[in-house]
Amino acid sequence: MLTQGVLAGRRTFANTMKYVKLTASSNFGNVLSVLAAAVFLPFLPMLPVQLLVQNLAYDVAQLAIPWDGVDRDQVSSPRKWAGGDLARFMLLVGPLSSVFDVVLFAAMRHYDPATFRTGWFVEGLLSQLLIVHVIRTQRRSRASLPVIVATALVAAIGLALPFSGLFGLVALPAGYFPWLAAVVLGYCALVQAVKTGYVRKFATWL
Repeated sequence: MLTQGVLAGRRTFANTMKYVKLTASSNFGNVLSVLAAAVFLPFLPMLPVQLLVQNLAYDVAQLAIPWDGVDRDQVSSPRKWAGGDLARFMLLVGPLSSVFDVVLFAAMRHYDPATFRTGWFVEGLLSQLLIVHVIRTQRRSRASLPVIVATALVAAIGLALPFSGLFGLVALPAGYFPWLAAVVLGYCALVQAVKTGYVRKFATWL
């Protein structure tokens, strides 16, 4: 019983750090993207209510993180909070999403403001959800069923919302979706490459 309690505590700590690093890097990247959009666009890149809904949807999906699995080496020995490692992770991983946000901004520069906001809303939400499966573990293990179901469900809701007309969102043109796929997949591939280099250099990830 004591051993099981210790392992449960280590899993809880590992998943807590996973959530903190995911959220910190995601929020940092979002702030950079908003600043970049504010500089180059003559209108608000996303309405306040859209940002709130996007963040709420992402946070709901993250409620499944406590039931996610962790790498064996994360529970094989005690670990402690490392603020410096968190800052380094956030500064290296966070801006990667902004690179692809700017690419999408360029692709959507001719869209009207409502369509632009909707396109960024969908891309931002999907990229945050899918990148969880890249960042969540140092090794290439599959996420737990609750995490898979939560991210898939919230992604489906995010794709459906523009057709509802709620929150100022509008239906997206067909030409948007190839760009969406390219941006999201490119972002995941870049984060995977950065993760590989990060682990080689610092011998840690989460």
